[in-house]
Amino acid sequence: MSRWVVLAAGTFAQTAYSAIWFGVAVMAPFLRDRFDLSLGQTGVLLSASLAGSVLSLVPWGYATDLLGERLVLVAGMGSAGLALTAAAAGHGFWTLLAPLVLAGLLGASVQSASGRAVMAAFPAHQRGLALGIRQTAIPLSGFLTAVTLPHVVHAGGIGWGWVTLGIVCVASALVGGVVLRDVPPPPEGAEDTAPLRDPRLWRISFASALVIAPQMCVVGFTVLLLHDHRGLGEGKAAAVLAVVQLLGMAGRIGSGRWSDLVGSRLAPLRTIALVDAALVAVCAAALDAPLAALIPLLVLAGAASMSWNALAFAAVVENAGHRRSGVAIGVQQTVLNGFGAVYPGLFGVFVGLTTWTWGFLAVAVLPVLGHRVLRGLAS
Repeated sequence: MSRWVVLAAGTFAQTAYSAIWFGVAVMAPFLRDRFDLSLGQTGVLLSASLAGSVLSLVPWGYATDLLGERLVLVAGMGSAGLALTAAAAGHGFWTLLAPLVLAGLLGASVQSASGRAVMAAFPAHQRGLALGIRQTAIPLSGFLTAVTLPHVVHAGGIGWGWVTLGIVCVASALVGGVVLRDVPPPPEGAEDTAPLRDPRLWRISFASALVIAPQMCVVGFTVLLLHDHRGLGEGKAAAVLAVVQLLGMAGRIGSGRWSDLVGSRLAPLRTIALVDAALVAVCAAALDAPLAALIPLLVLAGAASMSWNALAFAAVVENAGHRRSGVAIGVQQTVLNGFGAVYPGLFGVFVGLTTWTWGFLAVAVLPVLGHRVLRGLAS
């Protein structure tokens, strides 16, 4: 099977899984009106799939290393789709929370299964590009979900929104079952470092968790900042976010290709961390500047903050080797998702106690710390 077909299948599966989180975000106004949810309950539903994934990413990684990519992807994404269709019968907070947590827990299989398959399908000099393309699935999912799901809900109701998300997950499982082929691991002993005892893996994972802070806070709060702090209409503020997503996709592909050309994943990641920190700090100083100056800065900072993910992903897999890459991905994604789930709430509280400017400055410090954690690691 062509490696590009494997990449397409892996990207489709990641897009389908990411649509769970974006689907809740897009349907949030409908859910609040239909079920009389509080803002806090809505936030819990928004983080439900992420919480589920934190519980299962490492077990799915072990399963991928033991059973192979195809079985894990089909079982996880197929069952996640069924869990989402069950949410169509939900009639309140608790009956929606359970299937969303379950969908996140089951669908998290896509991280190790599709990531491992894509990495194995491409030679080292193309892996950065391949992972960059695969990682565009997340902003692509946000774009497609925002464009299509409101029309589905308006036409058929919230239940059909959940069913649509479920169908997409099941479809990605079927495609993966047809396309993916398990790659035989190297002989036992060729890779003898257990990932959970590998300090390099933990350093890359922790650094990733620091570098992701601007992505979760600056990008996550762009619409709210422009609407509440600067009085920009919701539609125009959302359009700014859409531009950030599109440029973030380009950035992920570009940074992946950059890493192939220089033969290093961590050197570009360290550079991007510092550049993004500088851009967020400049944004902090320009939050009250004319919108013609502020918006381009926010777009650049947001795009930079989204451009590095494939580099960290590739680094942990290449460090672990194919035999143990599934659990290595699980560890890195668990750390990343764990921190990512906490950042927005802390940022919102901190901004509420201080100002947007101090919030941005605090966030700008974290990628610098991530750079320091990565310093000294061989590329």
